[in-house]
Amino acid sequence: MTAPAILKHIVGHTAILTLNNPPANTWTADSLQVLKHTVLELNQNKEVYALVITGQGDKFFSAGADLNLFADGDKDNAASMAKHFGEAFEALSAFRGVSIAAINGYAMGGGLEVALACDLRIAETQAQLALPEASVGLLPCAGGTQNLTALVGEGWAKRMILCGERIDAAKAEKIGLVEEVVEEGKALDAAVALAAKVGKQSPSSVSVCKTLIQAGRTMPRSQALPLERELFVGLFDTEDQAEGVNAFLQKRAPNWKNC
Repeated sequence: MTAPAILKHIVGHTAILTLNNPPANTWTADSLQVLKHTVLELNQNKEVYALVITGQGDKFFSAGADLNLFADGDKDNAASMAKHFGEAFEALSAFRGVSIAAINGYAMGGGLEVALACDLRIAETQAQLALPEASVGLLPCAGGTQNLTALVGEGWAKRMILCGERIDAAKAEKIGLVEEVVEEGKALDAAVALAAKVGKQSPSSVSVCKTLIQAGRTMPRSQALPLERELFVGLFDTEDQAEGVNAFLQKRAPNWKNC
């Protein structure tokens, strides 16, 4: 039997997704659809508050798309793959909880773009990150041009995309591409530990806070501030709001319902 392209297991309130296409954990149309449907399923599981994505093995997080897919110059195939990449990574970006990339090796092209679609990124010291598509006549079409720029600004986005600059984990942390660097072999543990902190937060609050933070990328401040107040009031329709406040006043741990 063929092993699943993405391995999934749940620990507490965290779903761990492991990219499993050796040797380089490259993306295929099938694995992108698996990612999309897995995230949509997790959105419906009220017991899951966070997800962590990592790569199988100790060398690659993900090397992105297999370039053999584009060697024949077929535009229909290119359009299909671009659609699959977009749908999968946009579903990941819209995940209602917190998503964390545990970058345990090379994150290249679509491998970096899936990490960019996550809320947070933790990289191991040996990790190398790049968007080298222009060096082979392509471009990062799975959110790379937009998400990288949002994180690191135009200057570093242009260095990485237009100049093809590859950076190591230390540089990635310095420019804000990753939030933390850990020792080799420790990214998954660090990501799971961070995800466990999410479990202490109200999942209802986390969902709307994430919506507001990401709205800042495209929404004028004059619209975002009224929306912030509107969503604050909306939390009073949830059971988690009453539970959180009363648990604090009663000096006990809250029992979240995610509703």
